[in-house]
Amino acid sequence: MSREDEIPNAAQVYRRLLGYVRGYWKAVVAGVVAMTVYAATDTGFAALMKPMVDGSFIDKDPRVITMIPLLLVLLFFTRGASGFASNYCMAWTGRRVIGDMRRAMFNHLLVLPSAFYDRHSSGKLISKFTYDVEQVFQAATNTVTVMIRDSLTVIGLVAWMFYLNWMLATVFLLVGPPIAYTVNFVNHRFRRVSNRIQSTMGDVTHAVEEAIAGQRVIKIFGAQAQEAERFERINEANRHQNMKMIAARAASSPVIQFISALALSGVLLIATRQAMTETITVGSVMSFVVAMMMLLAPIKRLSNVNGPLQKGIVAAHSAFTLIDGEAEPDTGTTVPARARGAIEYKDVYFHYDPDKGHALNGVSFRVEPGRTVAIVGRSGSGKSTLVSLLARFYEPTSGTITLDGHDTRGLTLGGLRRQISWVGQDVTLFNETVARNIAYGAGSDVTERDIVQAAEAAHAMEFIRRLPQGLDTVIGEKGVLLSGGQRQRLAIARALLKNAPLLILDEATSSLDTQSERYIQEGLEMLIRDRTTLVIAHRLSTIEQADTIMVLEQGRVVESGSHGELLARNGPYANLYRLQFRSAGPAVVDPHPAQRQGRAV
Repeated sequence: MSREDEIPNAAQVYRRLLGYVRGYWKAVVAGVVAMTVYAATDTGFAALMKPMVDGSFIDKDPRVITMIPLLLVLLFFTRGASGFASNYCMAWTGRRVIGDMRRAMFNHLLVLPSAFYDRHSSGKLISKFTYDVEQVFQAATNTVTVMIRDSLTVIGLVAWMFYLNWMLATVFLLVGPPIAYTVNFVNHRFRRVSNRIQSTMGDVTHAVEEAIAGQRVIKIFGAQAQEAERFERINEANRHQNMKMIAARAASSPVIQFISALALSGVLLIATRQAMTETITVGSVMSFVVAMMMLLAPIKRLSNVNGPLQKGIVAAHSAFTLIDGEAEPDTGTTVPARARGAIEYKDVYFHYDPDKGHALNGVSFRVEPGRTVAIVGRSGSGKSTLVSLLARFYEPTSGTITLDGHDTRGLTLGGLRRQISWVGQDVTLFNETVARNIAYGAGSDVTERDIVQAAEAAHAMEFIRRLPQGLDTVIGEKGVLLSGGQRQRLAIARALLKNAPLLILDEATSSLDTQSERYIQEGLEMLIRDRTTLVIAHRLSTIEQADTIMVLEQGRVVESGSHGELLARNGPYANLYRLQFRSAGPAVVDPHPAQRQGRAV
């Protein structure tokens, strides 16, 4: 069972939440003072019943008759002001706490390793930031307000009841143990069910996110009914767990109220006996009964508070599991200067899951500074894994990777990644302006001239100038308002502006049409100059001019050499080449590949 699936310890979670509250203790103290005043108004109202009945209706004291209305007005004004102050202070504190938690969660999200994202769906992670954290807010504000204010109200009213008649008050207190047992029993069930609700809510979010992202695929394959059925199963599971929570809450409240009603009936029975009526005034009896009646509402709220409280505890536990997730290992101590670009893999092994075997099996090769190495092979041969290890998205299971002779694990992550630019098939762009996407991560000292120069070199300015606001055009989520070729050119411009000595091209042109690919190739020519480049290519025609081509099969380098050398060997590369170009005869070296395709990577 993973840590997220554990039933959390309520005391530990609340102690940790209090750590977030400490910075706002002044607002909390003000809120508690206001709640104390609010609770005192309930006791004050019950206490007013005694002089109102005895002084106004029995003794007909004119002074009491005059003061009671004024005291009632003052009492309810104080109640309203203190109620507003307590609600505002607690809500202000709660929102501050939630903001701090979300900030901590997001900041930690940025440093979690790639393996974490392999194991967790984005829908469930988003659910932590939305649904889970809002449950914490409910527990930190509304629930805490009810717990403190209504507990103080109960204490005040019970104290008043003891002041009036300790015997009657003792009868009422006999309901305490059964109420405590009921609450304790329900608490555990609430936490267990809440844990399941968090999980099913993440499933709902994930299903919705997939439907939005894949709406075109769903439509083209006519899978609306299939997706609706899948969502219905997930939605029904979430509804079922919520109904369990509702049933537990709905059952606990009447039980507690029934126990309280039994005590109230016993008190009334004893209070109306002749022996008792001779020792207590009518006003005292009325005040006592009003106090008991007023106790029912806070007791009901306190009995209902368990649901949101336990949901909040489970939600906070869910948020804390994200915050506590192990960050990327950054044990390196050396901050490298600009690298020359010499890369060497030495007997590198790697697996994602030991039960599924190695993705890389003893890979060894060296790349000299400024040279271009292309990596080819069938899907699943380990190409993307190979370049991911260079950027330390994953750590080798064994073996070493060096940059300019330094083990990459001895370099700081930030220092290492500043040496690398990356252009992939799936370009990541942000819902920002064109200029900000090109300058992404380049620092605040980048000028518009720098951005334009990078865009010109990537052959991107020709379409940027046609955009409604040029460089200031917002391109939509993931650059949805641009074509695939335009997105690729922005990615190249971004890599050019970074001006890193190492470049990784992960199938950067595989999904483009011929005209778009020509523009991209021209941009790539500029990008690879004087840089050590690793190219993963699907179209073999794009890597014919590479200094070295390596062929991977099942995580092993089975051959390497230039394009002409590998065709002459008539080995795995030649087979891939013939298969891609549908050549029936023996493979021959094309003497003019650059003329056919344009200068390739």
